[in-house]
Amino acid sequence: MNDEFKEPMPEKLTKKSENMPRWYTDVIRMAKLADYAPVKGCMVIMPYGFSLWENLKENLDRKIKETGHKNAYFPLLIPESFLRKEAEHVEGFAPEVAWVTQGGHDQLEERLAIRPTSEAMICHMYSKWIRSWRDLPVLINQWANILRWEMVTRLFLRTTEFLWQEGHTAHATYEESEEEVLRMLFMYRDFAEEYLAMPVMVGRKSESERFAGALHTYAIEALMSDGKALQAGTSHNLGQHFAKAFDIKFLDKDEKEKYVWQTSWGVSTRLIGGIVMMHGDDAGLILPPTIAPVQVVIVPIWDDRTKDRVGTAVNELCESLTKLCRVEADLRDEYRPGWKFNEHELRGVPVRIEIGPKDLDKGQVVLVRRDTKEKMFVPRGEVEDKISKVLGDIQRDLYERAVDFRIKHTYKVKSVEEMNEMLERERGIFDSHWCEDAACEAKVKQETKTTIRCIPFDDEQSSGPCLVCKKPGVRAYFARAY
Repeated sequence: MNDEFKEPMPEKLTKKSENMPRWYTDVIRMAKLADYAPVKGCMVIMPYGFSLWENLKENLDRKIKETGHKNAYFPLLIPESFLRKEAEHVEGFAPEVAWVTQGGHDQLEERLAIRPTSEAMICHMYSKWIRSWRDLPVLINQWANILRWEMVTRLFLRTTEFLWQEGHTAHATYEESEEEVLRMLFMYRDFAEEYLAMPVMVGRKSESERFAGALHTYAIEALMSDGKALQAGTSHNLGQHFAKAFDIKFLDKDEKEKYVWQTSWGVSTRLIGGIVMMHGDDAGLILPPTIAPVQVVIVPIWDDRTKDRVGTAVNELCESLTKLCRVEADLRDEYRPGWKFNEHELRGVPVRIEIGPKDLDKGQVVLVRRDTKEKMFVPRGEVEDKISKVLGDIQRDLYERAVDFRIKHTYKVKSVEEMNEMLERERGIFDSHWCEDAACEAKVKQETKTTIRCIPFDDEQSSGPCLVCKKPGVRAYFARAY
C-alpha cells in the first residue's frame, strides 16, 4: 500500500515562502485538485482539478484542430515485439515500462507493455494505412493516459500514470516534418503564454536530453517561482528511424518507394503543476482566468433579517454574469463569510464579489482580485463591464509578473566556477555558451547539478566561448529542473 495514501489532509497550508515543496503538496490537496491514490506514484484527480484539466484540454484541443490535426485513439496495450523494433526507443523507456503477463487465468504468449508512449503502436498502424504520396501527410492527435514506472513522484509533476495529448504525424519529406515540428512547438508556446500566463523559453534540446529514437527534440521551458525550470512541452522530429523499423513506406510522385518522415509532440497534466508553482502564493492557488474552473465567486453577507433581500440580489447578479464568465454563488449557510473568503483564495478563484445589505443600500458590490487582493467598490450597473476588464487585467498581469521574475532570475555566466558561485546565492536560468561536446555538458551537470534546458532559437549572442573548455560554442540555457 502506498504510504502517501494514508497521509491525512493538511489542516493548515504551509507558507510557500517558508517551504515550497511542502506548500506545493499542501495546496494541491487542500484546494482539492488531486490526492494520493492507493497505488504508489499514482494520483486521483479530483473534480476541481479535472475541471481545470478540461478547460486546458478544451482550449488546446481547439488550437490543435485549427492546425489541421484530427483526434483518434489507439490501444493502451502494446506487444513487446512492437516496442523492441526501434532499439534506442526501447532502451530509453525500458526502466519505466510496466508489463502485462497474464490475462485472466492464462499466461500470455507475448508480454504486453502498458503504453509509456504510443510511437510503436501508432507506427504499426501507419505501416498499414500509408501506401501512396496521396495518403500524406497523416496528422493525428490522441488524448490518452500514459504509465511510466517512476521511482520518485510528485503530484502532477511526475506520476506513474498521467494524462496527456500526443500528436503523431507522417510526411513525405524532411522539410515538411521539420516545419510540422516547429509549428507545433510554437503553438505550445502561444498556448502556454496566452492561456496559462506562463512565459516559456523555446529551443532545441541537447543530444543527451533528446527523446529516445528521435532525430532531434525541441522544447518549451518555464521557470518556476523557486528558480527551477520545468519542461512544459516537447516536439520531436523522429526522422525515418521509426519508419525504417516499422516499414512505413509510400510510393512517391516519381514512382519510387520511400520511407516517411515522422514527428511526435505532446504536453501533459504536468502543466497543472506548473500553473500551481508559477502563480501561487502563501494563501494558495492563483489561477489564470482563461482556464480557472470558477472565474468569479459571489459571496453574500447576510443574516436572517437580510437573507431574502441579499439572496435575490446575488441570484440576479449570478444570472447576469453567467453570460460573461464562469460564475458561482456560494450560498452555504454553514460557513461564515470569512471562512469562504479563505477557501476561495486557497482555490485560486480570480475574482470574488461580496454583497451585503450595506452594499445594496449604496447600490454597489465589493470586488476583490485574487492576485493582488485589491478591493474595489463597483456600482451595480457597472459590474458586468468591470468583470470583463478585471479578468483580462489579471490574465495579463500574471503573465507580465512571471516574465519579470524570469528576467530578474536569468544570469549570464562565463564559467562553471562562476555558475557555482552564483548558485550559492540564487536559483534561475544561467545563460552561457556550450561547445556541444557531451563531455563538457556532463561536467557542468556533475559540478552544478544543472542541465541544459534548451539551445534557444534567438540570435542574441548566438556564439561564444564554452563555459567549460572555452572553445567556440552555441548559446545555451542551464538550470536545475523538475
